[in-house]
Amino acid sequence: MMRTDELRPVTLFDGLTDAQLAELAQAGEEMAIPLGTDLFHEGEPADSWWVLVSGAIELHRQIGREDTVVGMMDVPGRWAGGFRAWDPHGRYLASGRGVSAGTVFRISSSALRELSMKWFPFTGHLLDGVYGTARHVETIARQRESLVTLGTLSAGLAHELNNPAAAATRAVDALETACRTVLSSLGRLADGQITANQFSALDDLRSRLSPSSVVSDPMAVADQEDALSAWMDRHSVDEDWLLVPPLASAGATTDWCDQVAGVLPAEALQPGLEWVASTFSVETLLTEVKESTGRIMELVSAVRSYSQMDRGSLQHIDITEGLDTTLVMLGHKLRDGVEVVRSYAAEVPMIDAYAGELNQVWTNLIDNAVDAMEGHGTLRVSTASEPGHVVVEIADTGSGMSPEVAARAFDAFFTTKDVGSGTGLGLDIARRIVADRHGGTISIESEPGNTVLRVRLPHRPPER
Repeated sequence: MMRTDELRPVTLFDGLTDAQLAELAQAGEEMAIPLGTDLFHEGEPADSWWVLVSGAIELHRQIGREDTVVGMMDVPGRWAGGFRAWDPHGRYLASGRGVSAGTVFRISSSALRELSMKWFPFTGHLLDGVYGTARHVETIARQRESLVTLGTLSAGLAHELNNPAAAATRAVDALETACRTVLSSLGRLADGQITANQFSALDDLRSRLSPSSVVSDPMAVADQEDALSAWMDRHSVDEDWLLVPPLASAGATTDWCDQVAGVLPAEALQPGLEWVASTFSVETLLTEVKESTGRIMELVSAVRSYSQMDRGSLQHIDITEGLDTTLVMLGHKLRDGVEVVRSYAAEVPMIDAYAGELNQVWTNLIDNAVDAMEGHGTLRVSTASEPGHVVVEIADTGSGMSPEVAARAFDAFFTTKDVGSGTGLGLDIARRIVADRHGGTISIESEPGNTVLRVRLPHRPPER
């Protein structure tokens, strides 16, 4: 077991009392950092939380054939893993290799969860770290995996990441305030000398409510908020504008408030309602952080699938996977006026193909289709099966191409960008990937309101 005087200098644990720090130390163990050896491995279940006390640990990932350093734990208090404290499927995002002699504090994810739920300020520290770690891993993945050669997607991916990242930041900031309110209201309840039975009754009433992030009827919730606010005015409860929203979203009614007033003395009513409301706020904010960081990881996963850098060149693939990940990567262009219709046939077989190169084809075709519609219209992505071939169609409802433009669309260096439509951009590259690399064909059928790019791919490219 690690001594508390060894953990106390670590700033990560600022705010913990001596008793809490002792409980934390007792739940974990001290480990020496083995030089040149991995303490934990990328992709394995993140069943432990590792906190650096001294020394240094290098974080590395296998990207393609290269073992790439993606970060360094070289400051006491930096940590890794522990994700299974909140996600039963959480895995290590990188491997940790000892590079400088020292010690690391290790605690199981299950014990970490118990303590984090018990100490709200500690949870705030952890969420700061969760957000920072997810953002860092996403940045490394975005730099390393395929976006080097597809630079136009970088701005779009950053736009996609901004919303969940900003949401996580706002939630963490709000969580700090909510945690302080939980602790202060508990202290005021204790000062009011309520009995254990009274607190148990209050907690029982709290458990009858259920906070929800989905508002099924905003008008009904607004009416409920008005009713709760009026009730609090009658009972001299201050700052009702802070208490009413979380209570109303959790389903609290005036009858429920009457029950609270019935189990608590008058002087404990204010802190009692504050405690209940702040616990719901903490729960809601934790959900927001989980959803936001989950969205970040979904985007990182899409980048990995899109780039194909961790797989062999010729693969046995499901063609719809590449189409879907390309749509994710181009999500910043598929908003507002663009409706995406997926029409995937059920019996399309898997094929042998160069998946990363095909993703470049889908990127060019979808990007051109959106440009042709000038951001407004219907994009249809469909698949079908023919004897010996898989067929992919990318269709748009733009103004179409003239026969002259369609005849030259696959010529090298030809583009209609000068006249504003951009539908020829990159089609020579697409043709060479489809025809030369895969032995397939690509063709155009175009008329006003319906342009179809049709790609036929054999089940296996020809032998070279």
